[in-house]
Amino acid sequence: MNLYAVRSIYRQEMARTRRTVMQSVISPVISTSLYFVVFGAAIGSRMHAVGGVSYGAFIVPGLIMLSLLTQSISNASFGIYFPKFTGTIYELLSAPVSYLEIVLSYVGAAATKSVALGLIILATARLFVPLRIDHPVWMVGFLLLTAVTFSLVGFIIGIWADGFEKLQVVPLLIITPLTFLGGSFYSIDMLPAPWRTVALFDPVVYLISGFRWSFYGQADVGVGLSVAMTAAFLAAALAVVAWIFRTGYRLRP
Repeated sequence: MNLYAVRSIYRQEMARTRRTVMQSVISPVISTSLYFVVFGAAIGSRMHAVGGVSYGAFIVPGLIMLSLLTQSISNASFGIYFPKFTGTIYELLSAPVSYLEIVLSYVGAAATKSVALGLIILATARLFVPLRIDHPVWMVGFLLLTAVTFSLVGFIIGIWADGFEKLQVVPLLIITPLTFLGGSFYSIDMLPAPWRTVALFDPVVYLISGFRWSFYGQADVGVGLSVAMTAAFLAAALAVVAWIFRTGYRLRP
């Protein structure tokens, strides 16, 4: 493996984050902090505890997951789309760098930025609501697995998109609604029976449920099922990326 090439691309992507720290770090943290203030402190103080956990603390895993999903997709999609837009992607494809090394560097950088952002938001949440983490190892595991999976999804979107506006289509019209409907602000057990069944078809339910279990030991679905579903998403994303490089989909002029 060409570790020099992987390190070079990885460092280039991380340097881009430092140049856009206001957009890529500070803005998401401020936006999520407003959720903590409005839903956690203002509204949460007037709501009953959920499973013995205060409402403000209950929504923290969902809000972290919301930021993690959107930022993973955004970072990875823009990271690979920009070389396509400028035409430098062809120089990269003709260089002695394998497809695995390209994916590893771009997806690794996007996942690193997303995990760092998730940890910053977690630290910020402690300023507003009381938190506990019953299973810290599982929490880190879910954080890493989700970041890598959706960075791969973002990589796919960046290859598919042929314009900057298309980079926002999937996050805005699909990922964000699924996250809000996936139990970010509530337990799906609160839903009426028919809607509870419908919610189980939302894949984000399993991500949020497993992540929340790592905090408070309670989940809407079994933690084993959450891990299995997340691993299935990862496998599907890897299969699509492999197909893209095998066929040259939107990579060859």
